[in-house]
Amino acid sequence: MIKVLVDSASDISLAEAKELGIEMIPMEIFIDGETYKDGVDLTSEEFFKKLVECSDFPRTSQINEYRWEEKFKELTKNGDEVIAITISSKLSGCYSQAVLASESFPGVRVIDSLNACIGERILIEYAIRLVNDGMILDDIATMLNDKKSKIKLLALLDTLEYLKKGGRISTAVAIAGTIFNIKPVISLYDGTIKVEGKARGSRKANNLLTTMIKESNGIDFSMPFTTGYSGFETTLLDKYIEDSKELWINGTESLSRHLIGSTIGTHIGPGGVAVAFFEK
Repeated sequence: MIKVLVDSASDISLAEAKELGIEMIPMEIFIDGETYKDGVDLTSEEFFKKLVECSDFPRTSQINEYRWEEKFKELTKNGDEVIAITISSKLSGCYSQAVLASESFPGVRVIDSLNACIGERILIEYAIRLVNDGMILDDIATMLNDKKSKIKLLALLDTLEYLKKGGRISTAVAIAGTIFNIKPVISLYDGTIKVEGKARGSRKANNLLTTMIKESNGIDFSMPFTTGYSGFETTLLDKYIEDSKELWINGTESLSRHLIGSTIGTHIGPGGVAVAFFEK
């Protein structure tokens, strides 16, 4: 049997992992002197409440070699094999720690998603599909490493405040952006966060996000795809889906929505709208 193991940077909670029939290992989040297990004793909803109220910028801790090794030992004790999918190696040391831990386990393959949140999620959904199709371990690893370069994750931010707090933009840029109502579109490109463009006001920003999706090689609707949002409710995402329905109308009858959690949510803050898909 092949088991799929994921980290909580995918924003798959422990409860959802059980529903999907996969395993989840949580990262730790430090907020105002308290430590939480992501997706276990701190939900994404609770995280955003703490984010807007906290005094210190939240920090996440990578999953160390020992924790990966203990999890691999647990999952392979009955002879099962494991596909472990991690957050981008350019955002965290989780991948390198998992690789070190896997050296003692011949039935474990570790995949660097080069992504996070809903971008990592759709790669995980693809992995589950391959396992259910009965593919062998090495073929699954090969397919995941081949297809992950096709993942496109784009997000429209409602505020520049959290990019400033995280040190990704200057205070001057953040202030100017607030004054002129600038809404940036960011991507996870080649494993790192990148500002792709900026627009004044929500309507132009929605149009910019749609334009960037159109300028990709097209959405592969035969592969997993989803939308995401950050914060407390889906109003901005619902508006975006309605405004961009020409993108989806011929490919799907409905779009799933997932709440973005702490790993990316720390940097984008509430009010974000995101789309993740495999390019054709």
